[in-house]
Amino acid sequence: MPAKSKAQQKAAGIALAAKKGDKKKSELKGPSKDMYESMSKSELEDMASTSRKGKPDHESDD
Repeated sequence: MPAKSKAQQKAAGIALAAKKGDKKKSELKGPSKDMYESMSKSELEDMASTSRKGKPDHESDD
C-alpha cells in the first residue's frame, strides 16, 4: 500500500524504525504510534519506501 502523502510516508518510516529496534517505541507519538501498533513490518516497509516525488505534504480531506 503506497503512502498518499509525504507526512504519511515519513510516519511509516518512523514506525518502521521502531519495529526494527532502531528507535524506542516510547518515542513514538501520533500517526507513527498508531501505524506501529496496527501494521506489520512488511506493510510499513511498503509504505515507507514510497517515493515522495509528486506527493502532497498532507493528504487532503476531499
